[in-house]
Amino acid sequence: MFDKINEKYPLKEMLRFIFVGGINTVTFYVCFLLLHHMIGIHYLAAHILAFFISMVGSYFLNVFFTFNVKPSLKTFLQFPITQAVNITVSSLLVYMFVEWLKVPALVAPLFAVFFTVPITYIITAKILKREIVQNES
Repeated sequence: MFDKINEKYPLKEMLRFIFVGGINTVTFYVCFLLLHHMIGIHYLAAHILAFFISMVGSYFLNVFFTFNVKPSLKTFLQFPITQAVNITVSSLLVYMFVEWLKVPALVAPLFAVFFTVPITYIITAKILKREIVQNES
C-alpha cells in the first residue's frame, strides 16, 4: 500500500514542495513589507498583491523544481484552486482548534499546517501532473 502511495507521491517531491512553500512564504512577506512599509500601499491591498505575486512565483517553482513538468496556461489558471482549498481548509481548522479544542489562536495556524500541506500537495500534484498523464494515455 505504501509503495503505491510513494510511487504516486514521492517523498523527495513532497520535501521539495515543502521547501517551495517556505520560499513562497518568505516571498509573500518580503513583497508585503515592500508594498506596505516601503511604498505605503494600504495593508490589505499590499496583502492581496503580495499573495498574487507569491502565488505566481509558487506556480513556476512547483512546475520546474517540485514536479519537473512543463508550464501551461491551463495549469497556470488552475493553480489558484490549490490556494483556495488551502485557505478554506486552514481557516476551518484554525476555527476548530481555537473554538472547539481551545488551542491558543497564536499557535492554531501552526497546527493547521500539518493538515493543509499534505492536502495542498496532493491537489497541486494532480493539477500539475494531469497533462502528463493525459499525454501518456
